[in-house]
Amino acid sequence: MGKFTETQVRIFSIFNSDTWKAEAIKTIPQDVSASNLGDEFIRVSIIPSQRGINRISTMGVCIIDIFVAAGKGPSRYHAIADKLDDYLQDKQVKILLSNNVVQFGASTLVPIGLDKDNPNLTRAQYTIPFNLFGVLQ
Repeated sequence: MGKFTETQVRIFSIFNSDTWKAEAIKTIPQDVSASNLGDEFIRVSIIPSQRGINRISTMGVCIIDIFVAAGKGPSRYHAIADKLDDYLQDKQVKILLSNNVVQFGASTLVPIGLDKDNPNLTRAQYTIPFNLFGVLQ
């Protein structure tokens, strides 16, 4: 598996876990249409944007758009961001059958405001850097 595919598979393995599913926060990848998802969900974008320490490593950011019902203040998207920190911030995901690891850093949260496509939703953007440390064999 290549470094870009491996990064995506490992990061989405977190959101496909039973523990994340128990949080009951709908999670979609960046290229999936957001129609009919209700008034609360997250959209995950994985952006490998820099070369890593070797040819099978990469660095980048994971940008997670948090959508919640508009008009209720920031408390719900703050709670979702805190929950994302529980799963991602300063954590690492080992790649099965290899010594490769995806490691996350510290997160940030930026309120964006009303969603341009659906003004019934408020959007905030959670960003967290990652490194895929690939081990040359």
